Amino acid sequence: MIRILHTADWQIGKPFGGYDLDRRGELRAARFGAVERIAALAKQRGCDAVLVAGDAFDDNTVSDRELRRTLDAMRGFAGPWVLLPGNHDAALSVSVWTRLRSMIEAANVVIADAPEPITLCDGRLAILPAPLTRRHEGADLTAWFDTAETPRGAVRVGLAHGSVANRLPEAAESGNPIADDRAERARLAYLALGDWHGFIEIAPRTYYSGTPEPDRYPANQPGHVALVEIDAPGAPPRVERVEVARFRWAEVSVHLLGDAGELDAALAAFDRPGETLVQLRLEGRLPLRERVSLEKRLADWSARFFDLRVDDGGLVDEPDGDDLDAIDVAGFVRVAIERLRAKAADPADPEREAAALALRIAYVEHARLGVAGERR
Repeated sequence: MIRILHTADWQIGKPFGGYDLDRRGELRAARFGAVERIAALAKQRGCDAVLVAGDAFDDNTVSDRELRRTLDAMRGFAGPWVLLPGNHDAALSVSVWTRLRSMIEAANVVIADAPEPITLCDGRLAILPAPLTRRHEGADLTAWFDTAETPRGAVRVGLAHGSVANRLPEAAESGNPIADDRAERARLAYLALGDWHGFIEIAPRTYYSGTPEPDRYPANQPGHVALVEIDAPGAPPRVERVEVARFRWAEVSVHLLGDAGELDAALAAFDRPGETLVQLRLEGRLPLRERVSLEKRLADWSARFFDLRVDDGGLVDEPDGDDLDAIDVAGFVRVAIERLRAKAADPADPEREAAALALRIAYVEHARLGVAGERR
């Protein structure tokens, strides 16, 4: 039996430019942690090899320090490791791979930058790699698998990075095509793929492992590796999806109708908020007093989550009589407040958002002055 661990899209060196310096540093460091966990898992499960199906590095300009840290993170598994150049780290004439090769001290790290079989496990396993030598290829670089000669009795495993034709969403098919029947045509026991960041069996005996450490808010099951067992040439693979991610990225939609407290139930469902990044979408209607309460709740939750980003474009302020009474004004000011309320309630009014904001400010300011008066 052959047992391999299939992973891809580590994207070491990803900058995470949309975050502050502290968060950026933690997210970048988490990618080395993922490699350490992969090494520990491969050792624990007695794997014969770890296959990295492209984009181990975010680009060809990652620092030497990041290369050294990656090799250090891999030391937990004695190998072999087979690393395939992908579209982010293509095997150019001078690339991250030329620098990495000069740093490798152990023979267990194999850079698969040539389209030729790599024989492992005393001839029982043959890896057929399709390295990218530029970011975008129009041709299917896995075509040579079909006629590749491998040792008699060897389990044939393909290793590639790109988009499986006719299987992924149209937006994902931006180049580097791979035939959806390549495993069958090339007599592969398994085709290990990278580029799609979620775990999926995309065609028979053909899998994307996804990125082991998520880096966006997708719904395609990132954060895993594939543990693959193959009994013999021609035998169907047994594939186990194993979670290895530290951070969780989640999209949450909450509909609030009159009560801001409903937000708490939705966010309290996360058991590790300090390691969770949330894109929160709010919809519904709230009176002003509940909208003020919501702002306080969001401030508290923001301090608890690793990152919390809020889109409240679908949330409407709906002042009621109690809100207006709380502002406690009379005469022409009350008339002005009523006019703002009417504008805020009219979806067709071009000044709706400005009116809602003005009402909220008036409510908060009046509450602040009231508290100050009580203290005096």
